[in-house]
Amino acid sequence: MSDYNFRAIEKKWQDRWEQTGIFNASPETNKPKFYSLDMFPYPSGAGLHVGHPLGYIASDIVTRYKRLKGFNVLHPMGYDSFGLPAEQYAIQTGQHPAITTEENIKRYTEQLKNIGFAFDWSKEVRTSDPEYYRWTQWIFMQLFESYYDMAADKAMPIAHLVSIFEKEGNKGVKAACDEDTEIFSAEDWAEYSTEKKQRVLLRYRLTYLAETTVNWCAALGTVLSNDEVKDGFSERGGHPVERKRMMQWSMRITAYAERLLNGLESLDWPDPVKEMQRNWIGRSLGAEMVFDVEGQNEKIKVFTTRIDTIYGVTYLALAPEHELVEKLITEDQREIAVSYVAQAKNRSERDRMADVKTISGAFTGSYAKNPFNGESIPIWIADYVLAGYGTGAVMAVPSHDERDYNFANHFGLEKRQVIEGDMSEGSFPGKGGTIMNSGFISGLKMQEAMDKAIAFLEEKGIGKGKIQYKMRDAIFTRQRYWGEPLPVYFKNDLPYLVDERDLPLPLPEVDKYLPTEDGAPPLGRAKDWTYKTEEGTFPLEMSTMPGWAGSSWYFFRYMDAQNKEEFVSKSAANYWGSVDLYIGGAEHATGHLLYSRFWTKFLFDRGLVPIEEPFQKMINQGMIQGRSNFVYRKKGTNIFVSHGLIGEHEVSPMHVDVNIVYNDQLDIEAFRNWRPDLKDAEFILEDGKYNCGAEVEKMSKSKYNVVNPDDVIESYGADTLRLYEMFLGPLEQFKPWNTNGIDGVFKFLKKLWRLFHDKDGKWNVSDKPASKEALKSLHKTMKKVEEDIERHAFNTSVSSFMICVNELSALKCNNREVLEPLLIVLSPYAPHISEELWELLGHEQSIIHAQFPIAEEKYLTEDSHQYPVSINGKMRAKIELSLSLSKQEIEEAALQDEQIQKWTKGQQPKKVIVVPGKIVNIVL
Repeated sequence: MSDYNFRAIEKKWQDRWEQTGIFNASPETNKPKFYSLDMFPYPSGAGLHVGHPLGYIASDIVTRYKRLKGFNVLHPMGYDSFGLPAEQYAIQTGQHPAITTEENIKRYTEQLKNIGFAFDWSKEVRTSDPEYYRWTQWIFMQLFESYYDMAADKAMPIAHLVSIFEKEGNKGVKAACDEDTEIFSAEDWAEYSTEKKQRVLLRYRLTYLAETTVNWCAALGTVLSNDEVKDGFSERGGHPVERKRMMQWSMRITAYAERLLNGLESLDWPDPVKEMQRNWIGRSLGAEMVFDVEGQNEKIKVFTTRIDTIYGVTYLALAPEHELVEKLITEDQREIAVSYVAQAKNRSERDRMADVKTISGAFTGSYAKNPFNGESIPIWIADYVLAGYGTGAVMAVPSHDERDYNFANHFGLEKRQVIEGDMSEGSFPGKGGTIMNSGFISGLKMQEAMDKAIAFLEEKGIGKGKIQYKMRDAIFTRQRYWGEPLPVYFKNDLPYLVDERDLPLPLPEVDKYLPTEDGAPPLGRAKDWTYKTEEGTFPLEMSTMPGWAGSSWYFFRYMDAQNKEEFVSKSAANYWGSVDLYIGGAEHATGHLLYSRFWTKFLFDRGLVPIEEPFQKMINQGMIQGRSNFVYRKKGTNIFVSHGLIGEHEVSPMHVDVNIVYNDQLDIEAFRNWRPDLKDAEFILEDGKYNCGAEVEKMSKSKYNVVNPDDVIESYGADTLRLYEMFLGPLEQFKPWNTNGIDGVFKFLKKLWRLFHDKDGKWNVSDKPASKEALKSLHKTMKKVEEDIERHAFNTSVSSFMICVNELSALKCNNREVLEPLLIVLSPYAPHISEELWELLGHEQSIIHAQFPIAEEKYLTEDSHQYPVSINGKMRAKIELSLSLSKQEIEEAALQDEQIQKWTKGQQPKKVIVVPGKIVNIVL
C-alpha cells in the first residue's frame, strides 16, 4: 500500500510554498481585503513549546479559509526582538545581544515554517533592525513635535501652538500640559529666551522630560514597570527594587484618556479585556481642592469623587512618595515617619493596590485646615494612597470608605457620620461615629450637594470640578543597552531632536552592557556618544526606549515593510486599514493594546494613517497546560513504586520527563539514562509495567512537562499537530496537553489517505457520480466547517472531519465528486496532506487557489427517515422510509417488512402507533 509519508509530503510543500512566495500579499483593489495578525512574539532562546502555536494555528486556519472565499489576505510574521532577556544573557556572557537574538529568531522561524503557516515572510520585521527602528525613532520625533489641543480634541503640530503663543500667549489655550504651567502673554513670550521657550514647550509636548517616581532596580540597572515588580523585587531575577525620583521621558497618553475609553465601544474584543482597559483608564467625575497646611506656606491638593462628604473628613493621607512628605514631618515624628516612608515607598503600586489586609501608616506631626469649616485635620502618611493616582493625597472620610475606616480604626482616629439627605450612595454604612452637621449642604440630594460644594470651591478660588483619570502618563525610557536609542541630544540641559536625515540613530558599540561606574546607562560607555551640529558637539540621550515602543506600531509596517521613504505609504494603509482579526494573550490588555491604540490615534490625528483603532476584532487564546507525570520514590532509597501500589509504601512523588513516558507508562531504560543518580534505580512494577501518576500544571522546564512541537512533528507530522491542537477544546479555554490522545488524530489522517487508494495502495479515485449518502455526508461537513470557522469554533470542525471520513470509509466512497471538495474544506486545518492529494487529483495550481465549496440545501434536507419499529415496546427492526408517506402507508410498509413479519408470526396487531418522522410501535 502507498503509505501516508507525512515527512516527505510536508517538506515538499513547505519548500514549494517558500520558493513560489504563494502567501505574499500586495494591495489588490479588485478583491476584498482581510488582515490577520498574531501578537508580536519575542524570540526567546527556549524556542516554541506546543502551547505557543495555538493562536497561530487558529489564525492560519482563518486566513487560508478567507483566501478560499476570495479575499486578498495579509498574514505577516516578525519579531519583537529588543528586550531584557537577551541583554541579561549579554551581561552574563559578554556576547552581543544581536548575536543571541539572531540565533533565537533563526530557531523560531525554523519551527514556525515546520508547522506550515501561511505567513507572508517577505514582510518580516524585527524591532532591533535599524531599518525598522529608524521609523520608531521618527514616530517619537513626531510626538515630540506635537501637542494635544483639547478644543480640537486631537494632536496638532507644536508649531501651531507657537503661533498662538506669539499672538495671544497661553491664557486662552486649552491643551494637555503640566499642571503647574505658568500663564503668560504674547509680550511675555516675545521676551523669553530661546531656552525659556523650549522649557515652556516641553510642558506641552506629547513626549517630554520630567522628574517621575519610578521602580529602580539597581541590579538590573534600569527602571521597571509596575507589572515587572512583585513584593518589592523584580520578577526577572528577584532583585530588590526601590521607588525613587528620576528624570525620565514620558508620553502624554493621558491626553487621549477619553478617546481611549470611548473607542472601546466600537471594538469586537472580549469583554474582560475591555473592562480591564476601562478600569486602567479609571475615569472619575469629582472635584479638586486644596487644604492649607497649618503653620506652613504649603498647600495639599486633593481629588475626591465625594466632595459632598467634606464635613466628614477626619484626616488627610499622603502617599509615601508625595513631594510634601519631607517638609511636613515634624521633629518629634521624624524617626518613625522617615523609617516608615523608606519601607513603604519601595512596595510597587500594584502590590499596594492588591493588599487590602495590611494596615500601616505614620503621622507627620502636621495639620491641615478644612476650608469649609476651618477645622484642624491631622496629616498622615499611608501606603494605601498612591502617588500615581489623583494627586497622591486623599481626604479621608472613614464613614464612607472602607480603607479609610480600617485605617482610622487601626490608629484610633475619629470616624464621623455625615448627616445627609439621600447622600448615602456609595457610603460605608453601619460604622457609626460622632454625628457631624453637614453645613450648608446638609439635607441636599447628593448631586445638588456636590454642585453646591464645587461652586463654593470655585467662588473661593480653592478648587474646581474635574474629570480625573487613574491612568498616568507612560514612562518611555529604560536605562538599558538593548533598545532603540532616542533621537535626542542635549544643549544647555535641554532636549533637541537630531536631524531627520540622520536616522536611524544606531546603537553604538560598548565594552560592557552594564551601567557605567558613575551610574550612567550603558550607552554612557560608548566612545563617542555625541551629536555634531553647526553649533557644536552635544551629548546624546543615554537611555533607550522601552520594550513597548516597537510593538506599538508594527502592524502598520507589515503593510509596507520594504518602504524606505515612509513608515507606511498612504495607499497601503488605506487598503489594509485596521487588523480584521488579532489573536493573542489577555496579559497584554493594559500594556501593548493600550499603547498601540494611543499611537494609532496620534498617527491618525496627524494625518499619517486613515484609522483610529488598530485592531477591530480580537480573540484571546487560552493556555495549553502541561500534563505532568510522576514517579514515586521509596523514602531513603533509589526504589520507585508503580502508581497503583503507592498505598503500600511510604513514597515521595518526583516529576519525570514526559518525553520518556508513553500512555502513562515509564520507559525504564530511558529513565535510568535520564540522570546519573538514577542509573541504578530499581522498580516495583504492576503486571510487569511501571505506571506513572499524572497532573495538569503549567508547562514549565522545572516540571519536565514541556512538549517540543519539533518532536510531535517528527513522530506524527505538522498536520497532526495542527488538528490536535484545535481538537483539544475551544480556542479561548485553558486545556491540558495530553500526548496520549494525539494518536487518534494521526489515524484519522491515515484513514483519509486510504480513501484515495485501493487496498493495494494504488491510486483509486473514481469519476463516477457519488451516492446520495456520500454527498449528504460531504455537504453536512461543508456546512458545519464553514459555520465553525466563521465563529472560531475550530475544535468541533475537527470532530466533523472525523465523522465524515468514517462515514465515507463505511460507504467505500472514492468519488472525485466528494473527495475533491472535502480536501478544499480540510485544507485550512491540514494543508500539507490536502495539497498533496489535490495535486494527485491532477490539479496544477495550489489548493489555495480553489474556491470554498457551498453546501447545497438539497443534500442537507432529509427526504427519508430510519424508523425504529417496536413490537410490544421492544425495538425489533429499523426500516428506511420516505418522509412523504402517510401514516397508513408507513403502517403498511412496517407490517410488510420481513424482519417484522418474523416477529409477528402472522398475528394481526391489536394496534399500530405511528408517529411520522419518529417511530412505529406495534401492539400484538
